[in-house]
Amino acid sequence: MEDGTRQTPHESGNAEAPVARPAFLRRLVQGTIVIGVGVLGFAILFGMRAEPAEVEPPRVIPTVSTVPARVTQGAIEVRGGGTVRPSAEVTIAPQVGGRVIWTSPALVSGGRFLENESLLRVDPADYENAVEAAEADVAQREVALLEAEENARLALDEWRRLAERENLDPTPPNALVTRQPQLDAAAAALRSARARLEDERLALERTWIRAPFNGIVREETVDLGQFVAAGQTVGRLYATDAVEIVVPLSDNEAALIERLWSARAGDAATRIPVDIVSEYGGTEYAWSGYVDRAEAALDEQTRTVDVVVTVPEPFTPPADDPGRPPLLIGSYATVDIEGTSFEEYAVVPAAAVRDGDVLWTVADDTLLVMTPVEPVQEVDDEAVVLGPIPDGTPVIVSMLLFVTDGMTVRPVQMLESAEPWQPGANGDGREGDGS
Repeated sequence: MEDGTRQTPHESGNAEAPVARPAFLRRLVQGTIVIGVGVLGFAILFGMRAEPAEVEPPRVIPTVSTVPARVTQGAIEVRGGGTVRPSAEVTIAPQVGGRVIWTSPALVSGGRFLENESLLRVDPADYENAVEAAEADVAQREVALLEAEENARLALDEWRRLAERENLDPTPPNALVTRQPQLDAAAAALRSARARLEDERLALERTWIRAPFNGIVREETVDLGQFVAAGQTVGRLYATDAVEIVVPLSDNEAALIERLWSARAGDAATRIPVDIVSEYGGTEYAWSGYVDRAEAALDEQTRTVDVVVTVPEPFTPPADDPGRPPLLIGSYATVDIEGTSFEEYAVVPAAAVRDGDVLWTVADDTLLVMTPVEPVQEVDDEAVVLGPIPDGTPVIVSMLLFVTDGMTVRPVQMLESAEPWQPGANGDGREGDGS
């Protein structure tokens, strides 16, 4: 410069600072204006939007599955089950000892016998000899009695002649005069000998072991030539004329059998009819029986009443079903016992009974109605109930989260693949197998 002074770089930078600050403020103002215009425009557009129309959401009607109630009348059947057992079973044992000299070919497990049929025989030689000796003794005693009788007669005649000569009382003064004690002793000895003879004959007869009833051999433990002692078990035999089924029932189930406590063992007048079903080879077969008796005590463990059902002729097929198998000992059988009669009752699915005594039914094809009922029994997923249930009433079986009496529902009837159990039906007590 002309004055001779020099400008330093620091002084030059300070001279340009006033120029840069107004430019920054200008850009800031411009950005603010743009943002404000945008916000103002959005506010104007938002304020000018059309209000959306209010639409009520569609009403959801629940779909429910239903099954028609079956209304019937008459006696219901109380269903139970139990294991088949023999009505009579005995151990076979000889009453006399000896060597076994003969056994029946049927004396094997599963062999069948008729009443009084021979099973085996013990060697009778010793017993035959005993009978002969007893017969000889009887003969001797008979002779001794005849001699005593003759001696007594002679003694009485002698006394009478003496009394006539001596003018004495014709009545003997005592029994010794007429030898009456000797006569009584001879008669007693003969009776004793005859009794021994009967014992020996009975022992000889007991060398035969005979079946006490029509039966089947469950097991045998004797062979030909074996020595057996009196009372030694040689097998077991059970009766085939009848079998028993012990059916445990709760007290509520037992209460449905009106004449249960009137049943008397062996009394045909108090029998209660029973239908029996048992499976063999995948097929169900039916038998008829009766309640013979009920044990008048509750089982301490199960709290049930044991009802004893008798099945006559379980091993004999009927004429109309010659191919029916026997009701095997140890098999499980289902029984339907004739129970209380009702003028009208309904059969519904057991799952349809809510809270123990309520059904959800459908009225007017759309309304859910809570109907109170009185449950009677439950068998094979079916329940017998009493209440105002007309025949064919749709009964709801599906679950609902929220339920109110009178709510609208859309019922759909379920399809059933098999006919359900029908209380009081003939035959095996069921219209179908219930499966």
